[in-house]
Amino acid sequence: MRSLTLTAPRRRSRRPGPLGAVALALAVGAGLLLPLSLPAGAAAAPAFDYGEALQKSVLFYEAQQSGKLPDTNRVSWRGDSALDDGKDAGLDLTGGWYDAGDHVKFGLPMAYSATMLAWGGTEQRAAYQASGQLPYLRSNLRFVDDYLLKAHPSPNVLYGQVGNGGDDHKWWGPAEVMPMKRPAYKIDASCPGSDLAGQTAAALASSSMVFSDSDPAYAAKLITHAKQLYTFADTYRGKYSDCITDAQSYYNSWSGYNDELVWGAIWLYKATGDTTYLAKAEAYYDNLSTEPQTTTRSYRWTLSWDDTSYGAYVLLAQLTGKQKYIDDANRWLDWWTVGVNGQRVPYSPGGQAVLDSWGSLRYAANTAFAALSYSDWLTGDATRKARYHDFAVRQIDYALGDNPRGSSYVVGFGENPPTKPHHRTAHGSWTDQMNNPVESRHTLYGALVGGPSAPNDSYTDDRGNYVNNEVATDYNAAFTGALARLYAEYGGAPLTGFPQPEEPDGPEMSVQASVNAAGSNFTEIKAYLINRSAWPARALTDASVRYYFTLEPGVAPGDISFTTNYNQCGKVTGPTHLEGDVYYATVDCSGTDIAPAGQSAYRKEVQFRISSAGAWDPANDWSYPSTATTPGGTPVDAPHMVLLDGSAPQWGSAPDGTDPGPDPDPSTTPDPTTTPDPTPTPDPTDTPDPEPGACHVTYRVSQAWGTGFTADVTVKNTGSTRLDGWQLAFDFQGAESVSNAWNATATQSGTRVTVKNAGHNGSVPAGGSASFGFQANGAPAADPDTFTLNGKECD
Repeated sequence: MRSLTLTAPRRRSRRPGPLGAVALALAVGAGLLLPLSLPAGAAAAPAFDYGEALQKSVLFYEAQQSGKLPDTNRVSWRGDSALDDGKDAGLDLTGGWYDAGDHVKFGLPMAYSATMLAWGGTEQRAAYQASGQLPYLRSNLRFVDDYLLKAHPSPNVLYGQVGNGGDDHKWWGPAEVMPMKRPAYKIDASCPGSDLAGQTAAALASSSMVFSDSDPAYAAKLITHAKQLYTFADTYRGKYSDCITDAQSYYNSWSGYNDELVWGAIWLYKATGDTTYLAKAEAYYDNLSTEPQTTTRSYRWTLSWDDTSYGAYVLLAQLTGKQKYIDDANRWLDWWTVGVNGQRVPYSPGGQAVLDSWGSLRYAANTAFAALSYSDWLTGDATRKARYHDFAVRQIDYALGDNPRGSSYVVGFGENPPTKPHHRTAHGSWTDQMNNPVESRHTLYGALVGGPSAPNDSYTDDRGNYVNNEVATDYNAAFTGALARLYAEYGGAPLTGFPQPEEPDGPEMSVQASVNAAGSNFTEIKAYLINRSAWPARALTDASVRYYFTLEPGVAPGDISFTTNYNQCGKVTGPTHLEGDVYYATVDCSGTDIAPAGQSAYRKEVQFRISSAGAWDPANDWSYPSTATTPGGTPVDAPHMVLLDGSAPQWGSAPDGTDPGPDPDPSTTPDPTTTPDPTPTPDPTDTPDPEPGACHVTYRVSQAWGTGFTADVTVKNTGSTRLDGWQLAFDFQGAESVSNAWNATATQSGTRVTVKNAGHNGSVPAGGSASFGFQANGAPAADPDTFTLNGKECD
């Protein structure tokens, strides 16, 4: 048998922390599993602020909250979400935690995470109390427990998932504006799930212990449901993922349900003292998995959402003191430390124990927490007691920054922490794109990322790498308990005044505008209504935009008319009187949601023409674009156009400098019959050829997303005569293909693209411009190198 040794940890001396002998004695007196004396080697440990890490790890769960947020939620960039969950089943299934960087509520890992948080809360109550985190722990547990109670509407029914994994994962945006349907999935007596029901029973039973002193009535309610769920799990046997089949691709029950039957019984015994449950746990223990072709209990894996056998080894050893449980716990933790039969978990050069590529730090943290709990209880074996303790400290410290990279793996904590976790809402994209924007808009404080995918200490902070940079409720669950335990021993104060509200990175709502066309008696405006909200993300559901203008002397309101040729919103109404000769037009977008949920969702375009039967001079109009006045120019921020959601101002200022209120009744609404007929588009056969070189084309790819792109094109008439109808042609330089266009019609043959004017922009005066845009499939290659207008090459 070859010799194995642990990588020597790098440490700086630190004395025991804030709880001290008095607090430790109080904790033991309360029945908590804290040591009467500090373990060997406890005086030496890396100098991390464990209290701050604990504080931030607890906060992470508030960022995962679904449904209507409670008053206790401290994450300023989160809002209410998924408020229709359960309606398809005739139930209220709002609440609970989003699983990870996605927005599915997976019941098995959610219940496991709640159980592990509660385990840490029961054993480390004194540490939570001393660090000021106990109220926040209770709030987070109550929030998830309330959801689990809703999900259990009758004794033999449990809803174990809300949201379809495939539909959810193919969209990248914030939780508050999810566009997809969210079906609810259940287990019942006809199609049971002993693993899901048993784990949920464990979650409610363990949580009851956290609330037993502060809210005994609530604790009793949790116990009632836990007992019903355990009976359901025990009576109707089966794997939940055989019934909730959508979970198979995400949280398949690989280990089966025997471990949860033991686990649930253990926690019900701990919560109630009813020895019937202990007897069940011990009887079912013999059904737990073994190493292949042996009778030896499995030891080459660890405690996780799928397999709680390893936690059962520790808890039954503590509860009974029986040697068989001690042997199983020792063998498992030996494999993680010095090895068993010449084999142990792989270690990196920097000291990380790496069990699996996906979420490696999660597995190390899970084992560390159980090792600390077991070490604190273990007597008569000083070598193992110190070994397991020191292993746990080493693994947690590796995650906090004691590693070859000198970097934290906890978002918002320590040196060089991750800034691009794989998390939709924290990223804050408004275009349904993982890489837009490049930087995350929010800090997902406390989230433990997956970490290195191999025992080589290598890691890249890449949002697209969900193996390294995924975050999840189960990643932080045992990690949080371990942090509480290390805070009890080593200290490290939490931050004061944390968290502070985040400030938006710019205007969340805006209007951009340009002059689309102009004439002696009209101005045509092209405007974008834009929603990039993220504090929190929210939809504009009753939007309108106002354009202010001044009537010329002798012009009456009835001389003004409005037309629109392209409008993704609704009607244009007015003119509405503001003061003096100032009026405004209103574009109604109340029938269109504008949400930061995708490229076609976050921005709506409106084009409207204001025409006068008398004099017209836009130069003195309040809302007239200050820079984009050349017809066909790219819209720019329009601070003098006002965007409202209902009566609530979102952007812009009125001429009097006040926030605009709701629309009064228009003083005069022109009779639609007075709207002048649009100038007919001449027959293309009558279109005069442009002068050679008398045109200039600006071509710009405005957005690209790997499998497609959009482009904006402006055609300028640089000749001396008016263009009455135009046709532009160019060749793509790659495999691009046009799928749709706006402000023009586009056709394609091979690489050749031909674009013809729309009815409203066919007439282009000398020096004027016309603009259009298109969307295409394929990655954009080089810009076209030659453009021809009506058969003549542009300069």
